[in-house]
Amino acid sequence: MTWVLVAVLALAVFALAVFVFKVPKGGREAVAAALALGIAGYAAQGTPAQPGAPKDAEEGRSGELGEFFAQARATFSSSVLPPSDRWVVIADGLARHGEYADAAEVLRGTVENEPAEPAKDPDVRAYRSDAWLSLGNALVAHADGQLTPAAAYAYRRAAKSDPDAAGPPFFLGLALAQSGKLAEGRALWADLLARAPKDVKWRPILAQQLARLDAFIAAQGGVGGGGGAGQPNSESPDSANPVTSR
Repeated sequence: MTWVLVAVLALAVFALAVFVFKVPKGGREAVAAALALGIAGYAAQGTPAQPGAPKDAEEGRSGELGEFFAQARATFSSSVLPPSDRWVVIADGLARHGEYADAAEVLRGTVENEPAEPAKDPDVRAYRSDAWLSLGNALVAHADGQLTPAAAYAYRRAAKSDPDAAGPPFFLGLALAQSGKLAEGRALWADLLARAPKDVKWRPILAQQLARLDAFIAAQGGVGGGGGAGQPNSESPDSANPVTSR
């Protein structure tokens, strides 16, 4: 029965190409050859009798981190407008559905050809920095909150693209703390808070998160060095985690 359906489908496609799309006589042989090649490939590798076993692409993967990163990035942005880069917008949408690897791939395409030196135009600097920052966040989310070398590189490129941006040091500090490097994360946050304008919208949020981190470090006996990137502190309570306590 399957082969009958395949043959009927091939004939229908050929008829569509000839009578609807008006393929010229010289091209009809090519269409027929392509269909024959497809049927031959199916005959060699197709297994129509094998039962299907559909699976979710990312079982257990939610978009919680993606939603948090998108909202927090907007909070720490110097602009009141949403992202203007269409690839960043697309990546945010993918991340909100837990498709972090796909989001990272989209963002790699928009940053791979960017020059290493910061732009003179402040809007261009912010535009480039936001793309790198989004890439770092997508990579961290894909690694379940841990800082990977690729994510660290993306954060540093974001900071280099716009040295005045608050997002890169905040998210790099967050990823360092979640990876066990509490002292390094705290140092970034403390420096960012020290140079933050008094009236900037994210200053109270950063001060609160820094106080939580200090409390957690104190509860650990003041040991803030932790492990290296990729070595999470398994005893970290949710109250010290800016992601889970937002």
